[in-house]
This record gives sequence, structure tokens and C-alpha cells, in this order.
Amino acid sequence: MFYLKDNNTKTFIDEEKIKNLLEKAKNPEKERVEEIINKSLNKNRLDLEEMAVLLNCEEEELVKKIFEGAKTLKQKIYGNRIVLFAPLYIGNECINNCEYCGFRISNKEIFRNSLSLEQVKNETTSLVNSGHKRLILVYGEHPQYDADFIADTVKEVYSVKSGKGNIRRVNINAAPQTVEDFKKIKDVGIGTYQVFQETYHQETYKKVHPSGPKSSYRWRLYSLDRAFKAGIDDVGIGALFGLYDWKFEMMGLLSHTIHFEERFNVGPHTISFPRIEPALNTPISEQPPHLVDDYTFKKLVAILRLAVPYTGLILTARESLEIRNELMQFGVSQIDAGSNIGVGAYSTNDKEAYKKSQFVLGDQRTLDDVIRQLTDEDYLPSFCTGCYRLGRTGEHFMEFAIPGFVKRFCTPNAVSTLMEYAVDYASEETKASCLRVIGKEIKNIKDEKMKDALKANIDRIKTGERDLYF
Repeated sequence: MFYLKDNNTKTFIDEEKIKNLLEKAKNPEKERVEEIINKSLNKNRLDLEEMAVLLNCEEEELVKKIFEGAKTLKQKIYGNRIVLFAPLYIGNECINNCEYCGFRISNKEIFRNSLSLEQVKNETTSLVNSGHKRLILVYGEHPQYDADFIADTVKEVYSVKSGKGNIRRVNINAAPQTVEDFKKIKDVGIGTYQVFQETYHQETYKKVHPSGPKSSYRWRLYSLDRAFKAGIDDVGIGALFGLYDWKFEMMGLLSHTIHFEERFNVGPHTISFPRIEPALNTPISEQPPHLVDDYTFKKLVAILRLAVPYTGLILTARESLEIRNELMQFGVSQIDAGSNIGVGAYSTNDKEAYKKSQFVLGDQRTLDDVIRQLTDEDYLPSFCTGCYRLGRTGEHFMEFAIPGFVKRFCTPNAVSTLMEYAVDYASEETKASCLRVIGKEIKNIKDEKMKDALKANIDRIKTGERDLYF
């Protein structure tokens, strides 16, 4: 593996500028906060100075305005859809020594395991049989998980057919690649490629990544630039909250977004914002150096929603049921469900999966339980993959997203995928809840031609057809 050595060359993360903006924006005036929120509600991305103002809001009245603005914006752009996926951990071998991660090479208590292609098939079959259509494959950073191996596992996942189901979108969370290796992975039809910077603060980054390829801040920071050059125009970024000051990390995420827009004319497809969770034999995970409490976490999600109106926000099952339910109101557009992060645990019901896991999950409900709770609360669970498969990605996605066309397409597609779940996999109680929401969503569609076309698709699904989308 070749990677850039760190040096003093300036990056697009301007630490001095970030710190100055945060300092200057202290004690913001009500009128300025309202002006910034209104800019966001007009579906415009915020700049760094504007985010700094929102980050410095401490008065209850101003924070309430942020929450209300985020809730309004989410409904305006995304409606009540929540996209569902599941993580599939392929292997936990790792040559890095990240202090916060259970996979780190120095952790001798974790059980190491890598799936064979046959095991990948078994895991995928279990996920398909529970109703999943979208996966993210997760890999440790190790020479055996090279681009060819990643490509082979993706092809294996896509090859699985079980009953009336299959996986329609495979996203990737794996080590940074060279441009040529990114091309290999793109060629097998992946969706989004995620690389999280973990912390954008260079001194902290160096401290918590003492050895391994991941110790190179620059190699990781510019990894998704290489993905863009390879033709992958759906990328996901993220920061691990708890390693450094949360306000700085928020400014880092927005700086990364602006960098993509300026260089590639499109921002990240998704942003993730996990908090450090306890991991086996990992002391820093028990006492994070910059703990983010629940109130602050809620605030940062709302500010992210306002800052990047068209970017998907992912909240994982690291968080508790209560936190997940609350944050879906303020901007989250994707969650995982029915998750198991033990390597090989979906098909084996491994009771000691935690010994193979990167961290401990907070929400361990089944997919059926999650869908029933969502529909009971009038959310529209979605397994939609239409935009990706019709080429509405990257810059082309923005052409559809900005005028609001995605909401027009995605709601009908979400209804179709939910109908598939209701017919093929749902418990009787969940099916009844799904059908109620489906009826309500169809009734609310104002475009009569679209409504008629969707009704026709629903009838086709009832008679056995699958994978119908606009």
C-alpha cells in the first residue's frame, strides 16, 4: 500500500481559520441566527462563518429555533422517508493501531475473523431473507482486504438471490485506495464509498493513530478525491465525535463538503457523525476525551441538517432507540436496522459476536420491529435504489435534487419497496401498519399520473412482480 507521508503542506482544513471563525462568532445575535436559518430553509448550503454562528448558539430560544428549522427543512426536502440499510462486516483483521477502535492490531482480546466468499453468500442470504435490499460492507484495513478482494465480495453479494429478494445496492466502508484500485471497485457496481476522517484536528489525529497506514492524515483526507478521479461520484464522509472538540469537527465536515463542491462540483452523498461507543479492551472508548452529551448531539445533528440541505445524514445503531427516534425528526435521512456487527453473525446467530465487533450496538431491534415502529409513527421506510440505478448520482443527482424532483421520485419508489417488504417479509402486525402508511402516502400524491402509475405498480407487486421503480 502506498500512501502520502504527512508534511507541512497546507490542506483544505484550515485550522487557524476555523478557530478564528468560532471565536469571532461567539454570542450571536438573534437576527443573525434567524437570517442563517432562513438561508438554509431556502435550500442553500451554509458557509463556515454561518455554521460557526449556529454552533455558538447557547440560549435556549436560539437553540429551539435551530431545532425547528432543521425539522422544517427535513420535511421540506425529504418528507417522512427514512432509508434503511444493514452493515455486513466482512473481516476485522487490521494493521492500524487506532486507540479508540476494537479492531486495532494491539488488541489481543478480540477474535479475528474474515469471511470466505461462501460465508459472504450465507450472510447475504440471511439478510435478504429478513427483507434487506441495501447493505454497506465493512472491512478492516489489512493487505488481504485489497481492491480485488473487495470487488470479489461485492460481486458475491450481488449474485445472491433468495425467494423474491436480492441486494440492490452495496455501499463500501473500507480503507483508502489508489485511483486504479478505486476503479476496480467502481467497476463491480458499488454505490457509495465511505472513508471517515475520524478527526479533522491534525494533532489529535496523530495522537490517536500512532501506527499503520491510517497514521497518514493526508492520505486519508484526500482519499475520496482519488475516488472521484476514479469515477466514483457517490462518496460518504464522517467524523468520530468524542476525539476532539465537536465544534471543530463540525467545521471540518463542512470544510470537506465545500472542498468537494469546489473541486468536483458536487458534495458528499452522505455524512456520518458517530459517537465513540464502548469496545472490548479499549479504554478510550469508555471515557472519550471530548464526550458529546445527548443534548449536544441533538444540536449538532440539527446544525448539520441546516448546513448541508441535500446531503444524506446517517445515524447508526450505535445509538439507543430513544436517541434515534428523537434525531429522525431533526435531519436524519438514513438508519441501519436489524444490525449485527459481529463478523459472520447474521447466519450463525453467534452469541459471542461482541468478541468480533468493533464496538457495542445501542439499538439491537430486528428489521421488522424497526419498520413497525417507523410506520406506527407515520414514517415511510424505504429500500429505494432507483436514483443510483438510473444514474441519478453525483452531479446528476444534484440536478434532480435541487428542484425537488428527488422527493417526487423517491416517495413513490419508497412506497413500492415498502409494499414488497409488507408482502414478502413482514409480520402480520407490521404488515397492517405498512399497508396503512402506503395507503396514506398514495392518497397524498398530488400528481394524478404518478399516483395512477404507482397504484399500477402496487397491483403488479401484489401479483408477484418485484423491483419496480421510477
